[in-house]
Amino acid sequence: MPKKAATIQTLNVNPGAGGARINAERYEAMKRALLKAVPRTATGIAFRELPTVVAAHLPGGKLPGGGSIMWYVTTVKLDLEARGLLVRIPGSKPQRLRRP
Repeated sequence: MPKKAATIQTLNVNPGAGGARINAERYEAMKRALLKAVPRTATGIAFRELPTVVAAHLPGGKLPGGGSIMWYVTTVKLDLEARGLLVRIPGSKPQRLRRP
């Protein structure tokens, strides 16, 4: 019987929304890439730029085992916001993020 992949339960910064249970290896790869891609500057980075910028920080531009980079960017970004590792820049349209 094949060994089941480890998973992690993500958090969601949005009230009333639950997090997703995702592959732990992909979560860690995306978390590392997001934390490298999102600057600590006051202007941060636009959310829509993240998939392209994050892909540059992933081995071969892909997630381990595959998967949608956009879906993982969104899911892990929400988790990192809930954990206080990323913050939305208030009043920014489109949404911008920075590291605290």
